[in-house]
Amino acid sequence: MKTVVISCFMLLFTLISSAQQKTFTNPLLPSGADPWVIRHGDYYYYTNSTGSNLAIWKTKNMADLGRAQKQVVWTPPAGKSYSKELWAPELHYLSGKWYIYFAADDGDNNDHRMYVIENQSDDPTKGTWTFKGRVGDATDKWAIDGSVFEHRGQLFMIWSGWEGDFNGQQDIYIAKMKNPWTIESKRSKISGPLFDWEKNGDLGKNSNPPHVNVNEGPEILIHGDKLFLIYSASGCWTDFYALGMLTASAGSDFLDPNSWKKSDKPVFQRSIEKSVYAPGHNSFFKSADGKEDWIIYHANSKAGQGCGGFRSPRMQKFTWNADGTPNFGEPVAEGTVLKAPSDK
Repeated sequence: MKTVVISCFMLLFTLISSAQQKTFTNPLLPSGADPWVIRHGDYYYYTNSTGSNLAIWKTKNMADLGRAQKQVVWTPPAGKSYSKELWAPELHYLSGKWYIYFAADDGDNNDHRMYVIENQSDDPTKGTWTFKGRVGDATDKWAIDGSVFEHRGQLFMIWSGWEGDFNGQQDIYIAKMKNPWTIESKRSKISGPLFDWEKNGDLGKNSNPPHVNVNEGPEILIHGDKLFLIYSASGCWTDFYALGMLTASAGSDFLDPNSWKKSDKPVFQRSIEKSVYAPGHNSFFKSADGKEDWIIYHANSKAGQGCGGFRSPRMQKFTWNADGTPNFGEPVAEGTVLKAPSDK
């Protein structure tokens, strides 16, 4: 009788565990800014900013990210131009190799530039990561939030940078790449803060500068014959951090600023009613069966929490409007039970 009771308990526990894996609540982790997800084989690989190193979480189910093991895969040597303030890492699989793009500096934000490391292993949590060097255009200006995408055989890099040598405004740039670690064309500015909702950036009269307008965190989303560049606008230190969108035809010249049309309103923004503040710096991924589209982003739970460790990763499914544009809806409140991304 005792054996039967134990067996029934174990069966019940298994069923409950299985049910838990099919649902989740936000946030996915207690903390983690600039979340990035890529699916390769049967696994999702996740990373976010840690500041001091590059780490990867590996899981078969994004709903289980909180139970996935975090593995530091690369730590920069001391005393280099890329030793400190490692921001916004992105993991990409290109031409049979893994690459992590990240921004870093020597402790002085003015020196932030983009860098890349490479790994030939099929599993990015294994093998050896090799430092490939700085990724930048000929101007060598301040640059962060590098992302890459391939379209019709051509590799492009997009990022957030300064026009000159001093802080005051961050714009979105694009350039063609010769290979995953080399930019070969001139950079082209395709977006700068234009609307009022992109210009919330006060830092205080005693700061230098006292105000910064921001476009950053560019990410490409391809659907049908359109390319959507989703970016983060306004300062991350404000509660008004939100997502904007540029749209281009798949057959256009992406280096031509006229190819990109900016939406005049944010496509994803804070919800005071649901206590979700400053949602932004997102990435996209598909469900395991390829039928669902998901957005993952960071946000704060209270007003005034700024750019620090309060930012946590959250995800939710999104849909498409009749005109082919993405519909991200509103940020989901913490604790809301959601179905996990559909499995195969």
